[in-house]
Amino acid sequence: MVKINGKITSFSKYQIYQSALRKVSKGFIYNMFFRKNFGTTFIGKQVNLFNKQYMNVGKNVKFEDYSEIQGLSKQGLFFADNVTIGRGVQIRPSSYYGVGNIGQGLCIGKNSSIGPNGYIGCAGMIIIGNEVMIGPNVTIIAENHNFNNKKLDIKDQGVNQQGITIKDNVWIGANVTILDGVTIESGSIIGASTLVTKDVPGDTVFFNKRENHFDKR
Repeated sequence: MVKINGKITSFSKYQIYQSALRKVSKGFIYNMFFRKNFGTTFIGKQVNLFNKQYMNVGKNVKFEDYSEIQGLSKQGLFFADNVTIGRGVQIRPSSYYGVGNIGQGLCIGKNSSIGPNGYIGCAGMIIIGNEVMIGPNVTIIAENHNFNNKKLDIKDQGVNQQGITIKDNVWIGANVTILDGVTIESGSIIGASTLVTKDVPGDTVFFNKRENHFDKR
């Protein structure tokens, strides 16, 4: 059980408890509509959870303010115990209107978190392990557009999906983009603003070193 820092004042603790109680009260209502629920759920203000019947939610899962999750998917969405979905995060396996392909879904393991304003495009299956920390503004997209036929518009050529796997104990820094087909092995660290297009070995620190280039006008 997580304990509040003992140095925090009584008034600050009161504010924290008051906020948490509001989220738990809202979560109690939402729990009735999930496919499966295993305990307390925290729901922040203006959270939008669409197609909750596709969602499996563990204990002490937190959906922070303004997060938006579309559940419609072939395999469903799985949030293990103590997962945190940060403020403003979007999770989208499929269109909100049910048009086009129905996406695969998402599985995120125990004690893992997605930082504020992340975007998880799980049209292809995305598997995130236990104890994974994902920083703010991270984009993870498990789908690519086909574009080989120059006689057709790109949007008319369909898509392909390989899926993405992020294994246990990985730290992904702010503003990282992870593209389809990637596996990040356990114990790895992905530096801020890195573009990940290939597999990352275990216990590796991986980052893109980008040099500034200036041309005269």
